[in-house]
Amino acid sequence: MGAQLRLHRFLPRTAAEGPGVRACIWVQGCSIGCPGCAVPHTWPRNGGELVDVDELVTRICSVEGLEGVTFVGGEPFEQPQALAEVGRKVREQGLSVVTFSGMYLQDIQEKQDPGCDALLSTTDLLIDGPYIRELPDETRPWVGSANQRFHFLTDRYAHLAEQLGAIPNRLEIHVSVNGVVRVNGMAPAVILEAFGGPRRTRTS
Repeated sequence: MGAQLRLHRFLPRTAAEGPGVRACIWVQGCSIGCPGCAVPHTWPRNGGELVDVDELVTRICSVEGLEGVTFVGGEPFEQPQALAEVGRKVREQGLSVVTFSGMYLQDIQEKQDPGCDALLSTTDLLIDGPYIRELPDETRPWVGSANQRFHFLTDRYAHLAEQLGAIPNRLEIHVSVNGVVRVNGMAPAVILEAFGGPRRTRTS
């Protein structure tokens, strides 16, 4: 059996989780536990479902018109080896990789973990740092708090460094055939409060 990933959710198409239209993988499991996190149900390591990496890559590559893939959590760097394999294989198909982490880049690097290093090596854009609810940020896309940082690890999105303030956030609502409603993305407080939600959040 090949590598497996513990998955919380897979969304084949979204325009709210990074540059362009992307597939998005929410991994299951997070030991950081940021206060105010919108998705604490992604924290338990025994939740979600185990999926085969090759099957997941096949699903991603079957979606037409994708710019890339985004890894969010949970905490991606708690399953780095499997995600690195996903990232390597989708990049071979010309797709980009955006990875979110509740850890800072220097802390990831100091771990000197081969899996974490591999995931960094397949990531074009890393958005790092824990969510801090006392530091809300509505000026930049895709982040929830002002401490979070953008690291352009390759040249693929380096041109966005000077454009972040002009990129709007998006909030998406998906309704399944059985009536289940799921929301993802980021939105200003006034919109989230209209839905009865917290001030600012990345939902799933």
